[in-house]
Amino acid sequence: MEEKDKRSRTTSDRTIRNRTTERDLGQGSGRRPRSAGERPTRERPTGERRERPTRERPAGERQARERQTGERRERRTATDRAARRPAARKPQSRRRRKRNLTIKIILLVVLIAAAVVGAFLWKRYSPSKEQANLQEYYGIQQEGQLAVIVNDQITEPQGMISDGKAYLQYEIVRDYVNERFYWDPNENILLYTLPTDMVSVEVGSTDYSVSRDKNSEDYVILKTEGSTAYIALDFIQKYTNMEYEVYDNPQRIVIQSDWGEKTVAEVKRDTAVRYRGGVKSPVLTEVAKNDQVTILENEENWRKVLTSDGFIGYVKKGALRKEETKEITREFDEPEFTNISKDYTINLAWHNVTNRDANNTVLQRIAETKGLTTIAPTWYHVGDTSGTLESISSSDYVNYAHQANIEVWAAVRDFDGGIDSYEESLEFLSSTSSREKLINQLIADALETGIDGINVDFERISEECGEHYIQFIRELSVRCRQNSLVLSVDNYVPMGHNMQYNRKEQGIVADYVIIMGYDEHYAGSPEAGSVSSYNYVKDGIEATLEEVPKEKVISGIPFFTRLWQETPKTEAELAEQAGTDAAEYPMNVTSEALGMSAAKAAVDEAGAELVWNEETRQNYAEWTVENTTYKIWLEDEQSLEAKLQLMKDNGLAGTAEWALGQEDSAVWDLILKYIN
Repeated sequence: MEEKDKRSRTTSDRTIRNRTTERDLGQGSGRRPRSAGERPTRERPTGERRERPTRERPAGERQARERQTGERRERRTATDRAARRPAARKPQSRRRRKRNLTIKIILLVVLIAAAVVGAFLWKRYSPSKEQANLQEYYGIQQEGQLAVIVNDQITEPQGMISDGKAYLQYEIVRDYVNERFYWDPNENILLYTLPTDMVSVEVGSTDYSVSRDKNSEDYVILKTEGSTAYIALDFIQKYTNMEYEVYDNPQRIVIQSDWGEKTVAEVKRDTAVRYRGGVKSPVLTEVAKNDQVTILENEENWRKVLTSDGFIGYVKKGALRKEETKEITREFDEPEFTNISKDYTINLAWHNVTNRDANNTVLQRIAETKGLTTIAPTWYHVGDTSGTLESISSSDYVNYAHQANIEVWAAVRDFDGGIDSYEESLEFLSSTSSREKLINQLIADALETGIDGINVDFERISEECGEHYIQFIRELSVRCRQNSLVLSVDNYVPMGHNMQYNRKEQGIVADYVIIMGYDEHYAGSPEAGSVSSYNYVKDGIEATLEEVPKEKVISGIPFFTRLWQETPKTEAELAEQAGTDAAEYPMNVTSEALGMSAAKAAVDEAGAELVWNEETRQNYAEWTVENTTYKIWLEDEQSLEAKLQLMKDNGLAGTAEWALGQEDSAVWDLILKYIN
């Protein structure tokens, strides 16, 4: 058995080897020899099927081989794709990917930067919606306060609502609405001046009097909280060309009393009114399309406006249209203050009468003048703070003047007899009963002596006293008007420190306003100088004409000057004055007043040379005796003519001279040329 199997395997192996040898050699096949590299092939008999030995593999091995085959196929596919792609495209692709990434990064950076810039610009330039604190805007500090807007001003919140009526604190009425209302806290009385009557109201009353007539309202006219007085707006409106409205949120009173030409505009679209010009400024309020606003100021892109409900703020220029100037008026019968106006140029001279016996010089004084129309003797003084009148008036004096066709305007003064200080004038004038007492005595004496007018020369008026002083002028004007007496009022050359004299109101209630165009340098001045230089007089006239009609202005000129003496201060004096205003002046200065003739005589006696000073328009002289320097600016025909020309050029009512007896006789011919 083994032998047989062995032989069979041997024969079979031999047969296989022989077939291989024949195939390899190509023998007995009849085929052409293979060329180098040619794959050998074998001819098969027709219908012959080559059978290959097969071997069954385990299932796991088969699956593993299939996976390996698939992986090889994929690698070949990838390799084939790579083989088909040109080799140069590989670095280009990398560069493109890198470039695209860079672009994306740049775009991202740009977008972030744009977002940051946009946010910044929006934050900076976008309109703010912040609402302003209206309590702070109107100055409201506590509950119950009522804001007050008068014309285009926000005042202190000094109003109140009581029993359904609006009230305004007296100070606001006086300063912003109607200054003719006057409150006396000492005597608890409210006064209002009409051309020929006085209106008076007592605290807590619904009644008021006009002279002796009683009238009533259906509300309390005057209320007080402590010493503070509140006046009903309805009562104020009876005597004032005004309108008012009350608004809420916050509670406020809006008053319109300033009439005339106004620049107005229409709101083009709903827009914000801001506290300041700029989109970031807080919003005060909103105005609606077609609302009308009053334009107060113009800026490049903004307009400062007043809304109808009392907000003063800014809107964009582009939000407005139909900007135009309109005449804004209200129907109201203004009280008419009639005045006495002479149909000739006034030539008034003050006569400094210091006692009754001096009245007897009137005939001599009048005889020495030419062209005199009016004489003002210094007869009356305020004797004390209760309003007692001191008088040295004389009916004979008046008769002599009238015989010479000269009117008498007797002067009343708050100095040089009786009271003589700022404090005393304040005490006297701030009392209604004291003022009334003096006025009653003045009017009675004027009627008794037959004088033609009263000349007020009050020179001790402080800033605090101003409102009381002008109330005195008002009250006196009523009584003068009732009795056909001329009322003239003396004033300093207008300066910042004497505005309390209220020349504007004087120009309404008085007949004439006189400028005392002298005392530029006065007794007690720390330095020497002219009593009445040309520009001093000129400036005084021009400033007065800004407030008073020229037909009521009289220009006062001096018949006197001052002789000045200067001596150098010692080292000890300068050391003692160090740090004070006096230290600014190296000279001790004294002076004496001289009439025109006496001043010229002093220059002649000293043998000094007169030199014309073009700046002051005066003749000037200077000389030294031992350690003292003398200086004088003369008043003579040349200097006075320059001042009289100013009167004529400005069309004034006339001239006035201080004082009779100090003049050079030749000056009257000069004055006569300018008053005719």
